[in-house]
Amino acid sequence: MKKAGVASKAAEDVGAGSGALPVPLYEHVKRQIADAILIGDLAPGTVLPGEVALANQYGVAVGTIRRALADLTAGGMLMRRRKTGTVVTGRASRHGLSFFFQYFRLLGEDGSLLHSDAEVLSVTTRPAEPDEAALFAAGDGEPLLHLQRIRRVAGAPVLHSRISMVASRMPDFPHQAKKVPALIYRHLLEAYGIRIAAVREKVTAEVATKEDRKLLGLPSPSAVLVIDEEAYDQTGALAILSQHRATTAHHYYSNEIR
Repeated sequence: MKKAGVASKAAEDVGAGSGALPVPLYEHVKRQIADAILIGDLAPGTVLPGEVALANQYGVAVGTIRRALADLTAGGMLMRRRKTGTVVTGRASRHGLSFFFQYFRLLGEDGSLLHSDAEVLSVTTRPAEPDEAALFAAGDGEPLLHLQRIRRVAGAPVLHSRISMVASRMPDFPHQAKKVPALIYRHLLEAYGIRIAAVREKVTAEVATKEDRKLLGLPSPSAVLVIDEEAYDQTGALAILSQHRATTAHHYYSNEIR
């Protein structure tokens, strides 16, 4: 569980990007505690230190800690017990939007949460097609950032994606593949104040294309899971338009509703 550098990191994030909106300190604290719970650093039943001790550990005000703990409690990750304090519940959803930053929805055959590595293959800018412009509520030919990315689990490719965003909303977004942040949702929040608030997905199955077979190492013929995703920001505007194509030979897709 990371306990230092929150205040200085937040200060950097607040100033990042052109026209960026400040990200409240409690969001940074909440994210670090949530990540520690998800990856197992804070096991179910763990009693957290008191608010004053946590405030000292994170270098923030007690009010900031109180807000972060309140949000995590409302989300089910923590609970308050009289005479005991704040306790990790072990009932956290792995798939709520709060954790969509870091984890994706392919699980192992045993139901385990998979940690993947993302590699951006290319970053290009191109004019929006008419249907894309309509979805983004943008003008015809509006420049779009277009990313192609692949995800691997234990070194094996399991999913590749094409991701489109309106370029003008993300000035200074890296155009070199190696410099694109691994966690795009998080980067949009911290650099541009764009918070993903809702995601709509359409899931279908298709015969693997030549590109699918090449990128995912599949034989012919094979089937792939296709996820067409629309991610909306806090204002209700479409922020990201994506298509993900995955092999489910040793994984399955999970969508948890709470």
